[in-house]
Amino acid sequence: MRKALRLLSRLLIVLLLLALLAAGVAWWLARGSLATLDGELAIEGLSAPVVVTRDALGVATIEAANEADAARALGFLHAQERYFEMDLLRRSAAGELSALFGPLALERDKQVRVHRLRARVDESLRSIAGDRLPVLEAYRDGVNAGLLALDRKPWPYLLLQAEPAPWTVPDTALAGYAMFFDLQDETNSRELALWRIREAVPAPLYDLIATDGSEWDAPLLGDARGNAVLPGPDVLDLRTLPVPGEAGDIAVSEPAAPGSNNFAVAGSRTADGRAIVANDMHLGLGAPNLWFRARLRYPDARAPDGRVDVSGFTLPGIPAVIVGSNTYVAWGFTNSYGDWLDFYRVEFTDKEKRKYRVPDGVAALRVDSEWIEVKGGEPVELVVRETRWGPITRELPDGTALALRWTAQLPGSLNFGLADLAHVGGLDEGLAVADTAGIPAQNLMMADRSGRIAWRLTAQMPERAGDCTPKAPLRVEQGCRWAGWLPPTENPSVVDPADGVLWTANARVVDGDALALVGDGGYANGARAKQIRDVLQARPVLAERDLLEVQLDDRALFLDRWHQLLVDEAARSGQPDLQALAAASADWSGRAGVDSVGYRLVRGWRLAVVERIQNGLTAPAQAALGEDFVMPDLPQIESVAWPLLQSRPAHLLPRRFDSWDGLLADAARELRIQLEAAGPLDQRRWGERNTARICHPLAGALPALLRGPLCMPAEPLRGDGHMPLVQSPSFGASQRMVVSPGHEADAFGHMPGGQSGHPLSPFWGAGHEAWVRGEPTPFLPGETVHRLDLRPAAAPEM
Repeated sequence: MRKALRLLSRLLIVLLLLALLAAGVAWWLARGSLATLDGELAIEGLSAPVVVTRDALGVATIEAANEADAARALGFLHAQERYFEMDLLRRSAAGELSALFGPLALERDKQVRVHRLRARVDESLRSIAGDRLPVLEAYRDGVNAGLLALDRKPWPYLLLQAEPAPWTVPDTALAGYAMFFDLQDETNSRELALWRIREAVPAPLYDLIATDGSEWDAPLLGDARGNAVLPGPDVLDLRTLPVPGEAGDIAVSEPAAPGSNNFAVAGSRTADGRAIVANDMHLGLGAPNLWFRARLRYPDARAPDGRVDVSGFTLPGIPAVIVGSNTYVAWGFTNSYGDWLDFYRVEFTDKEKRKYRVPDGVAALRVDSEWIEVKGGEPVELVVRETRWGPITRELPDGTALALRWTAQLPGSLNFGLADLAHVGGLDEGLAVADTAGIPAQNLMMADRSGRIAWRLTAQMPERAGDCTPKAPLRVEQGCRWAGWLPPTENPSVVDPADGVLWTANARVVDGDALALVGDGGYANGARAKQIRDVLQARPVLAERDLLEVQLDDRALFLDRWHQLLVDEAARSGQPDLQALAAASADWSGRAGVDSVGYRLVRGWRLAVVERIQNGLTAPAQAALGEDFVMPDLPQIESVAWPLLQSRPAHLLPRRFDSWDGLLADAARELRIQLEAAGPLDQRRWGERNTARICHPLAGALPALLRGPLCMPAEPLRGDGHMPLVQSPSFGASQRMVVSPGHEADAFGHMPGGQSGHPLSPFWGAGHEAWVRGEPTPFLPGETVHRLDLRPAAAPEM
């Protein structure tokens, strides 16, 4: 026995030593891909020396002799800190993730590759690059120089046993197209789901399901819609319509609206006449962050004083400040939920399905083979059949198919004109640059040094000619075609508003003819926009700290009446589950605070109630469509749910309930059972559910015990979706900025996840804690901590 114990102890010691050795080797290998922060390096292609400084958070300042040198240096920094993330961007837009991750990514690659964006980029690269091609080439060369300057390849490639491929100019275009995928639905799934419902239910029921506004609306142009008008039993009676079997309700979550808040105040609303822009772009959160903070400074004859000084948030993969300030103009974006995709019904004329009807007769499909490289396997062929209306993405049971036209597929949808904002000198000049920018459709918010502000829908908007009904796949006989881009004069805008305030938050911003041009791509409920607007309009004088306070506003105004409804229903009905929820929510403060039990319970109960109402309204479609039914996002469902609960009509009661009281109690019972499984109801705080899960892309591939070093701290987060402080565990403000052009020293900036993609870097997670706490931290880089001198490489001797 003693001998066995001695052998076992020795074996354990050996295993421990081997583990320590393996950890040491891994640490040594990983350190080899840390960025160079100090010293001097020679870079080919530079026309003059460049100085790169970093502050304690890793925010970079680049001092260069010209734009091309600044782009080359920025590319060098991007590659050293973020090459793997840049690689993911280009691959995600091209449908090339399988080459890194194997069969796991194959289905996603197929879904993306059908749009053939790499091929489209190659075909139209000159028009995409325009006169910025030399800058894009300098950036490309800087990226590749930064990658080669690492002692070892970036650490994720060591784990994946892969080699990083060099960066190309088309890759920069693909990084731009990756944002189209992030901000728009490239499958047009919501429109398809609504079309199927429309085909299956009576028109009055469809109108109720697809209602397009509510009393919470706060558009810049036009009025609030008001809540839906409920039809009487002579028009619509759910009691007479079919319902599905005993499968149970389809789960409903809060509608996902990736986008942002931005708002601005003019000089007429500040103490000293300065205009201020606030912007927080809500996106999926990771470590590192999507953005990279930088300040670029270089002489440029186009700038008002002959020198560019632009600060803000860059996107690794693109040589430009995406949102920021150039001391004369500041700008930010939110996503526009317009209708940027159309389905066309393809009617084949031959048995082989290679020809199809068009308005002028018959046309042949274009057929391309896209070969998808798969790590560890053979390349997979994807046959893409393309019509004049876009690629075929779905086959229908009647033998026809659906082709999908998307703005991203068309020449002109992307260019790098937005980079010219770095050297504009005023509002009108900035808006002129925005008019020709090719980006995913955005709400641009802009302010200038003279105190002026403006909002403009910045997008290349398709000109739809003919009968283009957006609620159903377009048929040949309608004659609808995309006839190019509308002129920029058609883009809606508000310049110099009389009350000196502007706001957007992914909700409807226009009405009437403008809305007919923009369309409804599933824009958000207006509660968040209304909350922002009301604060701005109520305060006669505003400053930067006031706008930051609005960004951090976690007041649950949208749920106040739901809390009161819960309390009233519990008292009136005496139902035990409702009473338990009401009692446990006694700490209701009207805020989405991390310690609030009341907020979590009221929010959960509302969602459970809405789920039952939404399933009740769509039950006839579920019965008719069966497995083909897909529950669409219904961001305006509050417009229907609240009137239903106020009037409680028997003819619109979901059929699986005997009464509205029964529906409310059932929702309370489900929530109570779900939460009590984790412990007492009065201890189920909001922060328990809303806990940060902000991790590196590779963290999910590791065992739970090993993920910690690749994640930000699992902290409880305040905020939620229907308020300015949008926050969920891995979604929220990817940056915050409050800045007045010419007063950048008074501005604020936040960014979660940190500047570096390397867990051993001092900038991994730097600034994250301030983002969590909402602490007012500077927008401009701070005191220099590191200095790197980049000098031109000596020409080789001949």
